[in-house]
Amino acid sequence: MSPTTEHTHSTRPPRTTEPAETTFGIGGAAESTDMVLNIGPQHPSTHGVLRLRLVLDGERIERAEPVIGYMHRGAEKLFEARDYRQIVMLANRHDWLSAFSNELGVVLAVERMLGMEVPERAVWTRTLLAELNRVLNHLMFLGSYPLELGGITPVFYAFREREELQNVMEEISGGRMHYMFNRVGGLKEDLPAGWTTRARAAVASVRSRMDVYDRLVLGNEIFRGRTRGVGVLSGEAVHAYGVSGPIARASGVDFDLRRDEPYLAYGELGDVLKVVTREEGDCLARFECLLEQTHNALDLADACLDRLVDLPQGPINQRLPKVLKAPEGHTYAWTENPLGINGYYLVSKGEKTPYRLKLRSASYNNIQALAELLPGQLVADMVAILGSLFFVVGDIDK
Repeated sequence: MSPTTEHTHSTRPPRTTEPAETTFGIGGAAESTDMVLNIGPQHPSTHGVLRLRLVLDGERIERAEPVIGYMHRGAEKLFEARDYRQIVMLANRHDWLSAFSNELGVVLAVERMLGMEVPERAVWTRTLLAELNRVLNHLMFLGSYPLELGGITPVFYAFREREELQNVMEEISGGRMHYMFNRVGGLKEDLPAGWTTRARAAVASVRSRMDVYDRLVLGNEIFRGRTRGVGVLSGEAVHAYGVSGPIARASGVDFDLRRDEPYLAYGELGDVLKVVTREEGDCLARFECLLEQTHNALDLADACLDRLVDLPQGPINQRLPKVLKAPEGHTYAWTENPLGINGYYLVSKGEKTPYRLKLRSASYNNIQALAELLPGQLVADMVAILGSLFFVVGDIDK
């Protein structure tokens, strides 16, 4: 019999329930399905170990959650088991691009607790080294941010400039990244003979080549196309999340501790210090703030060198007792670190170790803004936004 005319009758009883159905979405049918995407965690030999948990609708980011803690080493708890000389080493390392500035905040807090006056020579030298450290920090991001967007050349220029400044920092401290040059009461030792001349030459050399970032990066239409109008952070969000530093100033928040609550010698540098701001709040504005702030840090370094040359010879630190104990009480010191505001809340019970030292790091607050910046953006713009926050993962995890 032909298959077209054959009829088959089943003797099985009829189904009492509907069969389960599975739909496989293809093409447009899949666009309404949310997908969870993990970016990272990355290997620690890169910027650090940060993980982003993204919820995507197609190519759009719906939600973003920064997942932190992969590099946490418990520095704040370790502060409680080290004396006031030893904690400088622990605080040195969380933002490994700003080691001198990290040390500075701790010793300022201890000196404030002790009511200690630091010699004028140490004050001006600290200000100089803090600004050189600021340039070193910013140069890394001026080179690495274009690299993250596909431009490999600027990072070679950035490392060339960093090398010149690192040479003079290494000469005085012996360290290339972790200087350990601050001490409670001043600095480890005075500057070597002729160092100020060599430092001035290094600053001039770096300044003479800074225009490469204007031409090679800011003048690049691809870079501007990837960053202009992308990742706009409002001034209201800056205040809500506690964002600080060049990222906050790129959103029109005109605040800089060096001008608004001067410490070290910044109160005498008001005619040189320039607080760089932008109103756009996008990735391009953040890069422009960083670049212009680097120029100003070089000017501040020159001004400090001028003053150091005019200062009479004298001590660069205070003599300390063999066992240093801070009096009972508490204090808070904060500094304008390269990446933003660092705060140090020190509590003492009169012992040789802190009872509590709470560290407020800039990157920890700044990175929270990703939850505000990324939703609604394209996945392709995620790296541009992430890189423009100029963070160090150790500074997040402390």
